[in-house]
This record gives sequence, C-alpha cells and structure tokens, in this order.
Amino acid sequence: MAPVKNGRHLFKEIASGFPEPGKTTAYDETQTIDLEKVPLKGGMLVKILYISIDPYLRFRMRDPKEEKNFPLFKIGEPIDSHAVGRILRSENTKYKAGDHVYGRLPQEQYTILAKDADVTVIQNEENIPWSLYVGVAGMPGQTAYVGWRHFAKSKKGDTVFVTTAAGPVGATVVQIAKAEGLRVIASAGSKEKVDFVKSLGADVVFNYKEEDTRKVLQREGPIDIYWDHVGGEILDAVLENTSLGATIIVRPSLTYSIPSNLTCRPVYRHSLIFERDITIYGFRVHVIMSPEDRDSFYKEIPKAIASGRMRYREQVTKGLENAPQVLLDVQLGKNEGKSVIEVARE
Repeated sequence: MAPVKNGRHLFKEIASGFPEPGKTTAYDETQTIDLEKVPLKGGMLVKILYISIDPYLRFRMRDPKEEKNFPLFKIGEPIDSHAVGRILRSENTKYKAGDHVYGRLPQEQYTILAKDADVTVIQNEENIPWSLYVGVAGMPGQTAYVGWRHFAKSKKGDTVFVTTAAGPVGATVVQIAKAEGLRVIASAGSKEKVDFVKSLGADVVFNYKEEDTRKVLQREGPIDIYWDHVGGEILDAVLENTSLGATIIVRPSLTYSIPSNLTCRPVYRHSLIFERDITIYGFRVHVIMSPEDRDSFYKEIPKAIASGRMRYREQVTKGLENAPQVLLDVQLGKNEGKSVIEVARE
C-alpha cells in the first residue's frame, strides 16, 4: 500500500490571547505514513476516530516561563487530548488489531503508540456511540463521577449549586446529585441550555446572563455543596450564601484557563472560608482516579447512557481540519454540548 496523508492539528506558537486558527494551532497534511510498513518498535498503530476539544487545552498553550506544574504543548508537534481510536497493527501483546482504545492521544489521523502507552481498551458492550467515550463516558464524565465520589460527602436534604450545568461535567453532576435525592440549583448561559438542564431534573435553573446569581442564591440557598466551574464574582456570591461546613469542589473552566490579559475579577470574600468552616477541593481526575473508580465508572455510566438514565448533549464536527476553529469556539462558549471532532468513522 502506498503511503497516505496523515493530517495533524499542530501547535504553532504560544498563545497570548484566545487561540487563533491558523496561527496558534493549524491543520497540516504534509506528513504521510505507510500503514503497512511503518515501524512500531513494540508499540501499535492506531487510527484515530474521535477527539475531544476541551477548555483546558488553552491552558496548555501558555508560556513555559509562566507555567511549571502542567504539561504544555510542544511547538511544531500535534496537540493532544482524550481520544478514541482503533488499533490497525500491534506488536504489544496486551493489545490486538481491532481493539478500540481510549486515552490522551495526539490529534492526528494515525498515530504510533509506544509499548508502554497508557490507554484503556473499550469494550462498548452497550453499543453506545463511540464519540461518547470522549464525553459523558470519558474524561468529562469521569471528572464528575470521581470528583463527586471523592469529595461531595452529600447527605439527605443537601442543596447543591452547579455552574456551567449544561456542559458535559456539569450535566453529569446534576444527574448524579438528583439520583441521590438532593436539591439542585443550576446555572447556564442560554435558553436552550437552561431548558436542557431543566430536563435533567434540576430544581432551580436560571440563565446567569439574565438573572443575578447572588440574588438567586439569597432566595434559594443556603448552599451545602458548590461545584465550581466559574470562580471570581460567582464564587464570592456562593461564599456569601453557604451553610456552615459547606463543601466547594473546584474544576478548571474558561475562567481559570483564560489568558492572563483577560483575567476575571479576583475573589474578595475569601475570609468566609474560615468563618463558615468551608472545605475547598481542587483536583485533576487522572491524579485521583483509582483502578476501583475506573472499573466502577465503566460498569455504571455506559449502562446508564444506554438506558437513557444518563442524558447528554454533544456537538460533533466532522473533519480534523476543523479542529482549530472548534478549539476557538469552545473558548468563546459557542459550542452547544460536548465538542467532539470526528476524525474518521468505523
């Protein structure tokens, strides 16, 4: 077989603002690959099917002088994100041709994984769409499931507040909380998103662009558990309206990863953390997720999706060449549901 084009989504330069398509990142198809003869060196050749486009990717485009604790993208190399692919060839006895694997993979049409690559074989016995394994059945769903499992410590009668509740993480948190019988307040940024969150069973849902969050929380609180995707002024409003001993779970968002020249207002009411005995947790799911967490997640969530008990929204864009624009759209909040790129179908 003659070599074929291997399209790639490359990191071109450190971002100083929002990622600019064609400048910060760009699609490139100058590279070719011989699928039958390319050396594997004990690894495996994978055809990428679906890749995830997430807000945190912007954080990995920072200047290395500014960020020392988070893996950054390398200029001239493909950016990577969570993805699902199918193995075409394998020299690794743990994996075989035809297996579907999930992990953090380069954003390119074909990739060679080293023999020690950290990927998970996905059985998909429920036959849900493969794209969901980078969304509600992938890292975003794991973030909600594992974070809640580790830190929420909910009890009957608790009131939970979830921001960005129409996103893949927030929507999953809403549904987990409602399954436990808790009262859920949720915010979203459009009528369509508000309607979606209402359909998940949230008790109070409001458009934060049209209603003042502080007034809503004053009316509907106090808050026992806050799942934070926003920070800044909204976090201040929550601190002012928590119960004694409340829990705040902080996850990265556009606010936290936004460029330094566009930073949000700082938190002023941090003294309330002490006064109200508030516990704050921040986490990265791949750091805290145990093998038991992972096994439990894959036993429960795909089945819940297949049965309709776990609902979701996704926005699938066909073609890796569209990844730079989709990346920008996610930063601007233009996506309607989990953003996924369909690189190839089965």
